[in-house]
Amino acid sequence: MAVAMVSCGSICGMCTSLKVIEKQPISSSVFFNGSLVLNPVQKLYITPKRLALSGSTIIPKASAATAVEGGSSQETTAVPTPKVIIDLDSDPDATVVEVTFGDRLGALLDTMNALKNLGLNVVKANVCLDSSGKHNTFVITKASTGRKVDDPELLEAIRLTIINNMMEYHPESSSRFAMGEAFGAFQPYQKIDVDIATHIHVYDDGPERSLLCVETADRPGLIVDLVKIITDININVESGEFDTEGLLAKAKFHVSYKGKALIKPLKQVLANSLQYFLRRPTTEDASF
Repeated sequence: MAVAMVSCGSICGMCTSLKVIEKQPISSSVFFNGSLVLNPVQKLYITPKRLALSGSTIIPKASAATAVEGGSSQETTAVPTPKVIIDLDSDPDATVVEVTFGDRLGALLDTMNALKNLGLNVVKANVCLDSSGKHNTFVITKASTGRKVDDPELLEAIRLTIINNMMEYHPESSSRFAMGEAFGAFQPYQKIDVDIATHIHVYDDGPERSLLCVETADRPGLIVDLVKIITDININVESGEFDTEGLLAKAKFHVSYKGKALIKPLKQVLANSLQYFLRRPTTEDASF
């Protein structure tokens, strides 16, 4: 179901050399959709073990006093895979965020406070425990509108806030995050080859939309980048889910073109565009 979207602020990407990289913001009249109207670019400044956005979007520092409340105080040899799931499909009125890190997470009051400092309301929070660990779920809306979060830059800020808090108060998790290489306490336990890790598929999902599935190596700013590539070829993103699973990012987007499912040639154009962007080597201007 199409969701109305407000104009985005600006979010910036980052690189492991801790240099500033400017990202173009996204704006459209439909959720993740339409031609882009670029606003003045603001920059994201990265310092070790911190993520901070300048301008209207800020990733706040969490409170250390409540960081591991109720969590496990014992370290185990096997570090579980951390997961951050941002779901825009399951609730029509709110955005659902799920955080899992084995049985090591407590009530995550620090994360709830950090989300509130992003201008969000935590409408509901609950915890469930199963064989895969403790699942902390937050149902959030924008404080200013009471509606679900559908701004890709704010969604990325939410994701980075949660990951930042987890690495800050559970330092061992940085060995399982791709972003741990830049500002984590521990280096990632393995390197991901982006060419091997990247998989893109487009499936039919009824007469009015298609389902785009993307799996690739994770990095900051990925939600914004994916949406920009899709909307640059005039494909609408109606809703979706973005999962961070350790070193990998997995996205599922419901997409359409002029209210219809994508035809085969357009599916190929979309897949080729994403593959080119995600697999191309990064080159600094200073190398020329």
